[in-house]
Amino acid sequence: MAYAKLGRDSSARKALFRDLATDLIINERIITTQAKARELRPIVEKLVTLGKRGDLHARRQAAAFVRKEVADQETGKDAIQKLFDDIATRYADRQGGYTRILKVGPRRGDNAEQAIIEFV
Repeated sequence: MAYAKLGRDSSARKALFRDLATDLIINERIITTQAKARELRPIVEKLVTLGKRGDLHARRQAAAFVRKEVADQETGKDAIQKLFDDIATRYADRQGGYTRILKVGPRRGDNAEQAIIEFV
């Protein structure tokens, strides 16, 4: 299998990655487990590539995955607008590798290995 199941069925896994991808777009840096960060990276890379394309079809494809949440309280931008306006323009001349994963150490409580995933 080419992906980790993470102890969830397919619908719960899709919901988890939708939430994590939306949070990463809004905050540009999140702390999660290493396994989730490794699985989240290709999803976010594809979303940034859609943002770089910038046409209506790419915007609708991204909107089908990313949740509609407010990213900036002052301007009222949602996560999709931030992805297409801010993040995609930042990486316009970059050919991939938009995210990095940094290992943090074990989480207190269940000793799960944590990682920070952030935009470069």
